[in-house]
Order: sequence, then structure tokens, then C-alpha cells
Amino acid sequence: MRHACILAGGSGTRLWPASRRRRPKQFLTLGTGESLLAAAVRRARGAAAGQVAVVTAADQAAMVAAETPGVAILAEPVGRNTAAALGLAAVHLAHRDPDAVLGALPADAHVADEAAWARTVERAFAAAERHDVICTIGIVPSRPDTGFGYLEVGESLEAALGIPELRRVVRFVEKPDAATAAAYVAGGRHLWNGGMFFVRARRLLDDIRRFLPETAAGLDAIAAALVRGPDEAAAAAARVYPTLPGISIDHGVMEKASGVVTLPGDFGWDDIGSWAALVDVRGRDATGNTVLGAAVVVDGRGNVVAADDGHLVAVIGCSDLIVAQAGDAVLVIPRARAQDVRQVVDALAARGLDRFL
Repeated sequence: MRHACILAGGSGTRLWPASRRRRPKQFLTLGTGESLLAAAVRRARGAAAGQVAVVTAADQAAMVAAETPGVAILAEPVGRNTAAALGLAAVHLAHRDPDAVLGALPADAHVADEAAWARTVERAFAAAERHDVICTIGIVPSRPDTGFGYLEVGESLEAALGIPELRRVVRFVEKPDAATAAAYVAGGRHLWNGGMFFVRARRLLDDIRRFLPETAAGLDAIAAALVRGPDEAAAAAARVYPTLPGISIDHGVMEKASGVVTLPGDFGWDDIGSWAALVDVRGRDATGNTVLGAAVVVDGRGNVVAADDGHLVAVIGCSDLIVAQAGDAVLVIPRARAQDVRQVVDALAARGLDRFL
């Protein structure tokens, strides 16, 4: 059976100050009236026949439950990156359903064309079910973005495997510099790595056992405890999780595994990895600015301006800035440096100003 697994960790950095440790990005609405997490769960319920599970940090579990009633929640005692998170989900799914096919989906992405997204997800699930491959969804890039990893795609597998548009993944590529990103987009052989992939739960556990034996040992202990009940499994996770290495599923498994394939996704996707991404997600107003909340922009274009309810932000004679007010903090940064917001978060932490994080 198909099961959607939504990764909803995160500590709140790239959309600071709206995103904080106590309210990471997936809980933001960004002016839509629906949080990114709630939208992800709604889409997943329509695409997976089985239960939707959300993997999150233990201290965010109550927020997830309030935001998305009825989902299964798998709480991690501490964060150990996506290999451990998806391994934990695979352990629970394989326990309940030996034939489970896991669809890993991010909690914080924007999807403009949900019907096209659902059609692509259907084909990705089918590829994993029929051929025991790891099927990713690579995003057709809309711009040469340096904030994403990329997939280099190879030959078509459509005729051999019977899945339209299916391609082999040649390699995973780290976040490139601007010139390399531009070459990737112009060359047409690279897709954004959107963090979406589909695989049989037992296949994933086998690959973790092969490539990440320390992680596998911890997951095996949780699996053995799960036979005795969910409380025993939670206690085992509390014991072993702090000992697990922190590594992403991409670096730990996907880059080494055989049979990794991809489907191109062209459905208006963005992970909203910076304030600058809101230009593509929300568009520009008649004055050429992107505004969330109450703002006045006079004699300026290309700005991204955001304000909480009850606050007003005024920008005069400035262009191509990000000005974001949220709670007790204000950010001002050139739009071209949107990826550098993390430097502010690091500086606050270094100065002991955790109350602003």
C-alpha cells in the first residue's frame, strides 16, 4: 500500500524572523490562509491510499497535531537529519505493512498546479511499486538557483519500464555557484532536487543497512522494540537516537544506491528557501513589489516586504530589498543576498541572543 511520509523538522532559519525555532517555516501561512504543512498533508491525503505520517521533532509534535488533525505523528527525540527520520518512518511502515511503499515529501514546499503534482506523484509511486527502484521527482528549474542541489539525468527509461518520462539519475550535484547553475539550466540535463522520492520501505531499510550501518543498528533496535508496542518503540528511540550519526538521506543513501531514477516535475514548485522565492510564489503587485501584510512602498520596485498583522512597514526610495517584520524583529537585506539570512541567525546565536531565535 502507498503511504505518504512528510518531513516536518526544521529549526527556523531561512525565513527569519517569521520563521523561528518555536515556529519553523512549515507552520507559516505566507498570506495564503493555510500553513505550508497543512497544504502538504492535504495534498498527500489525495495522493496516497494509505495513512499519512508526519515525522517531526518531539517538541513540535503538539503543534503538528493541532495543525493537521488525524495524521500519524512520529516524533524524533533529537534531530539526526533525514536519513534517520525516513528510516524511522520506514521501520513503522514496514511493521504495519510489509509491502509498504513510502513517498517522502517535504512539509514546506509550495505547489501551484496541484493536479499536475498529483499526476507526477502517481507515476512515481507506480515506478517504486512495479520495479523496486528509488524514484525521485526532479523539479524542472525555473531559474539558475544556487540554493538547490541538482540531479543530473541520463537516458530515458520510459520504453524499458513503461513509466512516461522516467529517466535514470546519473548523479546528485551539490548546490552550485551562480555560473554553474546557469549552465545547468541552459543545458537541460539537470533538475532541482526537490527532496521527494518514492521507495519500498523494506528496500530503503536494506539500503540504510548497506550504506549507514550505525544508523541501521539504531533502527533495528527500534524495530525490535516496536514488536512489543509503540511505547516500547518510543523508549528505544529515546535511547538510541542520540547515538545516531546526523546525515541526510541524499548523502547517506541516494548518492550511493543503485536503481535511482527520476521524473521531471513541472507544477510550479518552490521550497520557499528564502524571502526572495516569494516573488515567484506570490507574484508582484502593480508597482513591481511583492507584499505580505500591510506595507507602503513609495518610489521603489523589486522589493519583498512582509509584516505581521497589526504592523505597517513603509519603504521609500529603495529597490530590490527584502524588508521583513515579524514579532520582535525586523530584517533588511538586499534581495540578491536572500540566502545569507542564516548569517543573522548564526550571529544572534553567537551573541547569546537566543530569545530572538
